[in-house]
Amino acid sequence: MRSALLFLLLLPSCKEEPAHPLEPEPVVAPASAAPPVAKQNEPKLNRAAYPWLGSESAEPLEARFAPPPGYTRVALKQESFGHWLRGLPLSPPDAPVRTYAGSLLHPASDRRIAGVVDIDVGKGDLQQCADAVMRLHAEWKWSRGERDASYRAAAGLPLPFARYARGERLVPHGANLSWKPGGKAATDHAVYRKYLDSVFAWANTVSLEKQAKAVDAVRPGDFFILPGNPGHTVLVVDLAKKGDQMLALLAQSFMPAQSVHVLRSANGSPWFTLRPGADVVTPFWKPFPWASLRRLD
Repeated sequence: MRSALLFLLLLPSCKEEPAHPLEPEPVVAPASAAPPVAKQNEPKLNRAAYPWLGSESAEPLEARFAPPPGYTRVALKQESFGHWLRGLPLSPPDAPVRTYAGSLLHPASDRRIAGVVDIDVGKGDLQQCADAVMRLHAEWKWSRGERDASYRAAAGLPLPFARYARGERLVPHGANLSWKPGGKAATDHAVYRKYLDSVFAWANTVSLEKQAKAVDAVRPGDFFILPGNPGHTVLVVDLAKKGDQMLALLAQSFMPAQSVHVLRSANGSPWFTLRPGADVVTPFWKPFPWASLRRLD
């Protein structure tokens, strides 16, 4: 365990640094300015698709954040990662961002935070930025009945759920890592969640960026990533268009491990302007070049 902890200290992480000066954006009306939607037409939360959910007060992301007037959400296949993200359960609007230890990190009134995703952080300092992307991607696969999730350790070792489900566990040997028998074989969601914590302990922005493929055209479920020590990533959880104009909802976790949260742009809207080829400016990190856009299959 000590060797694992020492190794973790060497892993590139989402260490926070001073926010990049906010660049001006076209003014986009906040979601609250959109015409009210009739109660009976509001999207309903599909609880079965989010098996970790325990709260009864969660509402889907698409119900909380309507596109600004004139914009329409992009069409998505129902089985897609983006469609699943569009239905993410959100905590009540007054929910703050908390660390894995439960400490208050950002109040709900923080102008950079638009909302908090109703998903557990875990008990350790593990579910940081790249980990949040992998967590959501893995939960989407689970919701589809797929049990083939596999990510990579920073050293390059494949980390498939299939091996963990057979009872194998990750064992560090100095800077090396290997699979060894020693655990109980099981395939339920609780075991899946423990598997993901093992992934988070050994994966990072570098390994995630290497595993993902570069893309030019953005869609919900893609992410912008700058690997390194420190490194960071933000996930596109929804997309809306008006002609050639494009807006996105962006979500992230950070360091220390904390509530996954939806960001708010500099103009006060949760919708960020995206221009292909242009940098993406977010409130907690330096601008992401468009070339940093990646996708997990």
